[in-house]
Amino acid sequence: MVTRVHSALIEGIDARPVEVEVDLDDRGLAKETVVGLPDTAVRESLDRVKAAMGNAGYPFPPGKVLINLAPADVRKEGPMYDLPVAAGLLLAQGVVIPQVGEHTSGLDPRSAVMAGELALDGRVRPIKGALAIADMARRRGFTTLIVPAVNAAEAAVVEGIDVIGVSTLSEVVGVLSGALDIEPHPPVDVASLIASSQAEVDFADVRGQEGVKRAIVIAASGSHNLLMVGPAGTGKTMMAKALPGILPPLTPTEAIETTRVYSAGGMLDAEQGIVAVRPVRSPHHTASAPAVVGGGIVPRPGEISLAHHGVLFLDELPEFPRPVLETLRQPLEDDVVTIARAAGTVRFPARFMLVAAMNPSPKGGASPGAAGKREVERYLGRLSGPLLDRVDIHVEAPAVKFEELRSGPKGESSADMRAQVLRARSIARERQGEDRPNARLTGRQLDRWAPLDEPAEALLGQAISELGLSARAYDKIRRVARTIADLDTSREDHAAPLTSAHIAEAVGYRLLDRRV
Repeated sequence: MVTRVHSALIEGIDARPVEVEVDLDDRGLAKETVVGLPDTAVRESLDRVKAAMGNAGYPFPPGKVLINLAPADVRKEGPMYDLPVAAGLLLAQGVVIPQVGEHTSGLDPRSAVMAGELALDGRVRPIKGALAIADMARRRGFTTLIVPAVNAAEAAVVEGIDVIGVSTLSEVVGVLSGALDIEPHPPVDVASLIASSQAEVDFADVRGQEGVKRAIVIAASGSHNLLMVGPAGTGKTMMAKALPGILPPLTPTEAIETTRVYSAGGMLDAEQGIVAVRPVRSPHHTASAPAVVGGGIVPRPGEISLAHHGVLFLDELPEFPRPVLETLRQPLEDDVVTIARAAGTVRFPARFMLVAAMNPSPKGGASPGAAGKREVERYLGRLSGPLLDRVDIHVEAPAVKFEELRSGPKGESSADMRAQVLRARSIARERQGEDRPNARLTGRQLDRWAPLDEPAEALLGQAISELGLSARAYDKIRRVARTIADLDTSREDHAAPLTSAHIAEAVGYRLLDRRV
């Protein structure tokens, strides 16, 4: 007789159903076998399960034990199958007999999905991807999900399924047999968690740099990529950390999407259960290409996916290896990164704002000094033209004078800047529809929603000719100008043609395109 328990496997940030089949044969010598393309961690699971069952007071079956993980043509990875394997062995032996009926409280294993790693003493340890497993279970019609107690808050974000958090193997036995009644984890109020979140840094703490703040407001309003160029110590990193405080709050859908990425990568805060603020990822310039874009033998999300719906901040941009920077080009265009391996292809979401900072010279100063013009050109030459083309706004962050640092007035606060951003985004939403910021308008949409008056068209043509800008930069300027117009015009004029003032400011943000 074959006993079946339902579990799941993680592919990228998604989950697929897995059937854990257990077949016992007490004839012949004792032998335990796991089939179904298991990796090393799965093959070792029987040793963990045997010790956990024995230390928890449950017998391990004698004779031949065959565990099949179906479908058999998909590789199974990780220790999450410990719990369903143990449950299957106990059910197959009759140690656990589910009391399922109108007047009983037992759980029908056919309606439940299980996942969890077992410690040798029977404790249940946390796993990766609980949120994706909960979503899969709900879509497949299962009514209950049994996961480690640490992962219960994360899985409870998904509505429409009962999430039962367990701490020991004995609790699982009690739930299945009806001897223990554990209340499902209460649903997580995603909207309340988002509303109570706050950014770490306020722009009011940044002295000077009002021109950079203006550029940051424009970038946040249109979801434009931004590059800050200035000497060391001018507040570039501080402003990048303050940027999430002026971005619109995550929507519940965005929060769940971002949480799934962190859950699949095993980086989710277990206490909170959900990513409630827009993430800011800041990898070191020694990071490898797989660390930034994702990859590995078992594909995992990289920094650009961990920044999904948030900000990827690259400090000291020219110090990053050029091959690493070039890998960003495709995700910046497509909002997704595809990791291809011999065993299959995995797609990770990567819709992020790129915010970068760099010094104007290798010595960090505002002027080349002893470095010389050629050395500065070599330093800037580490950044390819196609990559800079994909950055909408290049802005200079000059050194701040002592008087401003010592006694200058506090600058515009994050609350004031956020109000401008929310208003501009509201205007764009009314004009273009939901989830289409200005930075992602196509050429045809720009022709429709960002028309130019005659002086603006003449000025843009002159700038393209004299600066030698590419076709991509041409569209970038129009997108930034559209956002500037949304910040400066009334709601009633949201479709009015762009003026030469809007184009002039947008062209001014192509700092590294100028022929100087």
